[in-house]
Amino acid sequence: MTPTIEILGRMNENSAKNREEVFTRVYRYLLRPDIYHQAYKHLYANKGAATRGVNDDTADGFWEKKIAKIIEALQNGTFEPSPCRREYIQKQNSTKKRPLGLPTFTDKLVQEVMRMILESVYEPTFIYSSHGFRPKRSCHTALAEIKKSFTGVKWFIEGDIKACFDTIDHHVLVGLVNCKIKDARFIQLLWKFLKAGYLENWQYHATHSGTPQGGIISPILANIYLHELDKHVISLKKEFDTPCSKYSPAYSKQAGNVRQIRKDIAAASPEERPALIKQLKEARKVLFATPSKMQADKRLVYVRYADDFIIGVNGNREDCEILKRKIGLFVKDVLKMELSEEKTLN
Repeated sequence: MTPTIEILGRMNENSAKNREEVFTRVYRYLLRPDIYHQAYKHLYANKGAATRGVNDDTADGFWEKKIAKIIEALQNGTFEPSPCRREYIQKQNSTKKRPLGLPTFTDKLVQEVMRMILESVYEPTFIYSSHGFRPKRSCHTALAEIKKSFTGVKWFIEGDIKACFDTIDHHVLVGLVNCKIKDARFIQLLWKFLKAGYLENWQYHATHSGTPQGGIISPILANIYLHELDKHVISLKKEFDTPCSKYSPAYSKQAGNVRQIRKDIAAASPEERPALIKQLKEARKVLFATPSKMQADKRLVYVRYADDFIIGVNGNREDCEILKRKIGLFVKDVLKMELSEEKTLN
């Protein structure tokens, strides 16, 4: 039997070749024992593997009979995720606390297999400028792209999705996954995890929206969701970008002055050349300090890391206000979320 990891590799290649490809019958990969061994390796290497959920189920209880029991429950449709255990951690540079949802290890294991399948399907479709929660991507690669591509921009729009993980609309999210993965059993399992709820002080709370921070599958689900924002900004960029190749009159005049001095040097006597060379150096300094373009070109550059994004704009403040308003409406009307007013600046 072909190892499941090889099958996922081929799915990844197919998705890269055809970004519009639709995948079916992916649920069957959740019923193959070998993928759980790979998932266990991923989880056990994580320092949070021993963190308990609502029971004592941890990575230390992993064995073959456990895999067989999970697969049997998934096969006959009786698998039911447990509620997450709700905890709070301090936000950096803030007095506020961030809620975490901690699944049981069995749920982490199944989520990790789902994450591997989703990553094989979706990773090749994500845009280059998305850096959060992706293989070989980090805040460092995001900063490197900003350093490289944001040269010359005049304005910045800094954006933040308000309570992103907590406000993801389940119907919108499942609809997006269902566009790419046509497998009713996989979609049903995703619904079960989204609706599993959480326990806080041993009191059960239903989950009507959001995907818990602390869940294995949550980061890639957030990327699938916010990929729609990425595509929207790219469409705005296509409308907004207006290249201008004309040189400014001041630059053209100074460039002509430099050319003339060079001609004078070529025709000058040895006695005249030192003064002309000095004059050329001064003229070149002025040339390098003069903007070469008309500054009439419009350009938009974009980088996102998780639920934070930054847009660089070559244009004017009014352009920024219009772009910010269009993005805000898209986030509200399509993603059913809100931009954080105190963190979305320009």
